[in-house]
Amino acid sequence: MNQADINRVIADRLAALQISTDVNTQAFPSIIALFDDALKRHANATACSSLGHSLSYRELDGLAGNFAAWLSHESGLAIGDRVAVQMPNLIQYFVVVLGALRAGMVVVNTNPLYTEREIEHQFNDAGVKLLVVQANVAQQAAAVLPRTSVEKIVITELADLHPQPKRFLVNFIAKHIKKLVPPFSIPSALKLRDVLSAGRKYPVGSPTHVQAEDLAMLQYTGGTTGVAKGAMLSHGNLVANVLQADALFGSYKLKGHGDTFVQPLPVYHIYAFTASMYALYVGAHTVLIPNPRDLQSVVDAFKTYRPRLFFGLNTLFVALTNNANFRSLDFSDLQVTFSGGMALTKDAANAWEQLTQCPVSEGYGLTETSPVATGNPGGAQQLGTIGLPVPKTEVRVVDADNQPQGFDEPGELCIRGPQVMQGYWQRPEATAEAIDTEGWFLTGDVAVIQRDGYLRIVDRKKDMIVVSGFNVYPNELEDVLSKHPGVLECAAVGIPDSKSGEVIKMFVVLKDTMLTEAALKDFCKTQLTGYKVPKHIEFRDELPKTNVGKVLRRELRESA
Repeated sequence: MNQADINRVIADRLAALQISTDVNTQAFPSIIALFDDALKRHANATACSSLGHSLSYRELDGLAGNFAAWLSHESGLAIGDRVAVQMPNLIQYFVVVLGALRAGMVVVNTNPLYTEREIEHQFNDAGVKLLVVQANVAQQAAAVLPRTSVEKIVITELADLHPQPKRFLVNFIAKHIKKLVPPFSIPSALKLRDVLSAGRKYPVGSPTHVQAEDLAMLQYTGGTTGVAKGAMLSHGNLVANVLQADALFGSYKLKGHGDTFVQPLPVYHIYAFTASMYALYVGAHTVLIPNPRDLQSVVDAFKTYRPRLFFGLNTLFVALTNNANFRSLDFSDLQVTFSGGMALTKDAANAWEQLTQCPVSEGYGLTETSPVATGNPGGAQQLGTIGLPVPKTEVRVVDADNQPQGFDEPGELCIRGPQVMQGYWQRPEATAEAIDTEGWFLTGDVAVIQRDGYLRIVDRKKDMIVVSGFNVYPNELEDVLSKHPGVLECAAVGIPDSKSGEVIKMFVVLKDTMLTEAALKDFCKTQLTGYKVPKHIEFRDELPKTNVGKVLRRELRESA
């Protein structure tokens, strides 16, 4: 079985599902052109909402244009300079990002919860010239700015784009009543509202010489395997991935224009970012949730806006399906639920579908692939798989000697397509390790390609546990243990052992606090072969996670 055979099976499967493989991923010369087109096509529709206020596509277009004009005429920055955006899910995030792209700048998404060390590293590594930061998280940035390349700072408050008197009221309560804005001092900082006002003096234009190969974003990886690296995503990468996602979601028969999309996942993360960019392209209404850990805000958004489309991940599905207020809602408008960012357990997927009557469709991607690489098509979902490659995307799996594997043979998943990054910023050696000379990106994930073209992720190569020479994949163990009615969530890691090389340790958060370690081990023995049964089980109140909600196995290994 050669690569051509695999490609043919996947193409035939996509054609049978009426998903076009003929997508013109070069339909727009830049992401600027794509969004200029979308903002005008949907001018009268509602584009986005946060904290009870909405912007139409026309209003978003105008405000983004004002910010772009200020950048071009008064900021002192040049095309290609890096602009860091550090804020939670707020409507001004879209204004700033779309404006920066329209002005030909390079967006550097920055986690609002970063520590001073992480901020300093990212700003200096990227060579950031301008920072747009939300006041609630400006304290950490203020402490490190003198040690960075940042030349200008723009501050925004929670309700900056709300009308008066609501703007004053929300910002006053956040600062003085709820004490959500720690004191900071940045004497030279500008205010976003003043910057937008200044931009109104100038005509709004887009740089016509920005091309598909030009850099649009430096999207930093999570850094869970070391120092965070900036994935260079070009205008062509982003355009291709929005259009690839649009082709996949065409199979779900969504209207697009006028559909409502609740977005609790942080938009500075690539998964939520591209989901939101897709929503803007098709004319959907994105309801932004500033704090996804505040489950009541997610419940309220579902109740108020009754979404047709929802992107989540395993930990969020678990938390919501175990929330009494969420369980009481009417989900009759929900048509599509998509999962990414981490492995989806069957228990979480089944619990969500049982509650909402909407199946979860799992997809797969990475920062380095902009991110969407595969997804389950509408009406042909296979639970436990990550679906089919999106159009114009090739996949293969290779063994330890980099030899391609056939159907149902596990190996490292490799991806090639127009959404694959240009490389890691200022790290040619890391780029050469990640992308081979033929353009294949090596994901570090172990996968199999089924005979019907669907893919399954077995696990991360680095997370694989080797017990007495046998490979054990944590995802399998977690999927089994999460089926126990007394388990809320769990994570498996390998720890060194003098006899077997490694043994398995499970970290478990309980629903039933009376459940014992012995009882869980007995349950595992009925579901798993002997060498896969955990040697140690540790109960915890919670598991360490990234800000997106992905469990940090590395941190668990270190603590074990």
